[in-house]
Amino acid sequence: MFRRNAFIALAALAAACTTMGPGANPSAVANLEATKGNGVTGKVTFEQRADGVHVHASIAGLAPNTEHGFHVHEKGDCSSGDGMSAGGHFNPDGKPHGPQSGEHHAGDMPSLVADAYGNASVSFVLKGVTIGGAGPDLVGRGLIVHRDPDDFKTQPTGNSGPRLACGVIVRT
Repeated sequence: MFRRNAFIALAALAAACTTMGPGANPSAVANLEATKGNGVTGKVTFEQRADGVHVHASIAGLAPNTEHGFHVHEKGDCSSGDGMSAGGHFNPDGKPHGPQSGEHHAGDMPSLVADAYGNASVSFVLKGVTIGGAGPDLVGRGLIVHRDPDDFKTQPTGNSGPRLACGVIVRT
């Protein structure tokens, strides 16, 4: 009887370890707060998986039916009122700015598209970056929503305009 109960307890413990604690996929979150004079807020989650970092963003307060540049920036600092304290795009490999389909900064991400209510929700996978891993690490970086669409051509910023919201990517 003792052996059977011990086996059941060990099996339950092993099952719990597959969903919690060490071995779980590394994850992070950024809570976006509006820069001075703006009303954009949101939450962005990041989860490391075998095929890349899965990103889920939910943003509110954008102008209705508009497109916005969305980038990871080099510094996890949102202390300035305009978001400029987050520095430039996260680009540890010195690549040109561009879309995910070609050469691009580690911090280049797909644009956000707001609906008729000024909300944007998007999910995508980033390749070549990590959450606390050996590759370019997103943790501790700034996350910026820009006013204008990203043209994915203009160097080094994509001509995305002023920064509407800033957040710091922190490990969860």
